[in-house]
Amino acid sequence: MFLFHKEPKNLAEGVCRAKETEGAVLLDVRTPEEYRGGHLPDSVNLPLDELDKISYGKETPLFVYCRSGARSGRAVEALKKRGYEKAVNIGGVLGYDGPLERS
Repeated sequence: MFLFHKEPKNLAEGVCRAKETEGAVLLDVRTPEEYRGGHLPDSVNLPLDELDKISYGKETPLFVYCRSGARSGRAVEALKKRGYEKAVNIGGVLGYDGPLERS
């Protein structure tokens, strides 16, 4: 079982853990423009400045990422303050060599 208090070493490990976690959501907190430029397959875009619009239940496992890991870190802090205990920062797409989708 994945422990949500321990962050993965890198984005690739975070993606693997998300795939292994039932009901998990890959949450991209970058801007819509950044998201369109390349995002993880099956991810959902919810920019950091719009986190108050989150519609997932507080029990939902959230695997949060951004460009470098900084915004996703801030997002996870904010989410945990709101009761999302299963939110984890999985880092950024910078240096990630896995598949990205463009839209």
